[in-house]
Amino acid sequence: MGKVRIGIIGIGNMGSTHAENLMAGKVPGARLTAICDLRPERLEWAQKALGEEVQRFAAPEDLLQAGVTDAVMICTPHYSHPSLAIQAFDHDQHVLIEKPAGVYTKQVREMNEAAALSGKTFCIMYNQRTNPLYQKARELIQTGELGEIRRTNWIITSWYRSQSYYDSGGWRATWSGEGGGVLLNQAPHQLDLWQWICGMPVRVRAFMGFGRMHDIEVEDDVTAYVEYGNGATGVFITSTSDAPGTNRLEITGDRGKIVVEDGKITFYRLRVSERQFNKEYRGGFGEPECWKCEIPVHGHQTDHVGIMNNWVNSITTGAPLLAPGEEGILGLTLSNAMHLSAWTDDWVELPIDEDLFYEKLQEKVKDSTFKKETQDVTLDVRGTY
Repeated sequence: MGKVRIGIIGIGNMGSTHAENLMAGKVPGARLTAICDLRPERLEWAQKALGEEVQRFAAPEDLLQAGVTDAVMICTPHYSHPSLAIQAFDHDQHVLIEKPAGVYTKQVREMNEAAALSGKTFCIMYNQRTNPLYQKARELIQTGELGEIRRTNWIITSWYRSQSYYDSGGWRATWSGEGGGVLLNQAPHQLDLWQWICGMPVRVRAFMGFGRMHDIEVEDDVTAYVEYGNGATGVFITSTSDAPGTNRLEITGDRGKIVVEDGKITFYRLRVSERQFNKEYRGGFGEPECWKCEIPVHGHQTDHVGIMNNWVNSITTGAPLLAPGEEGILGLTLSNAMHLSAWTDDWVELPIDEDLFYEKLQEKVKDSTFKKETQDVTLDVRGTY
């Protein structure tokens, strides 16, 4: 086939960036043919910045019915990702959604079902999966180099946000506007990578500060403890008030420990596995010999453009997707479980009770300070970070 004709629904911070990348030829297999936004000023921007050859629409239905696209990118607020994706599948479109997949897993599951029925190529903008550091960490685990996982820890507090950031829009950090705080806005990438590398846990216990360090109604500080099926444990810590912040992933296995931090991977590799040493050693005090290895990592992170190229290549050649859209439900399951645990002050087993989560979320939305109905702001697009 020729170049894939792409439309972008939502020309906010991310949508406009994707549009500019397409216009700059950074995705050779695609061309931008249409954009959509309900705000006249964004349509005016598009006319000036993108040219007359890119058609402009004020409603997604108009773009989808125009017959000028083969695929669409959805860059709108969190709540609208699933509904717009389903509309796009109904119009025979391939779909790439921004993260997160949605706000609650029940709506994302419906989106996944629509994607499967459509037979179209469905991708999510988990651009951190293009980082060779995390690809190598995943490889070390999948090939058995680290042995069976014992413990995982991710401290991701390098998401500092000031009060002025939250004050820049009444929708920010509200239950009705965004559906959550740091877990929905800043940390979805790490939640995705955590499960992508280490697998999904079986239960979660979380503690959160809702507006602990900011004048907001959603979470800005999270400490979560998880347990895996093999008995391993994990901790996930994130915040938007730590300065300076930390980004450190540490995974301990039967054959040592890997640490991903400061742009490198360090492998503390045991000469023999801990289990073998424990069984055979007779010296009382002692521990396995450990080698500190700097793991070579090749390549560079291609970010959003890398995901876009992978999506287009998958459409045209059937190449495997690095970030299949269906997998967006996994990281969201973790954040939903963390929220539900904090709200109920109890453990949450996976899979979560989706109806209970939705019920609790609606209680938060009802009392939210951002009163405008979610469906009314479907295309009132904001930056996703």
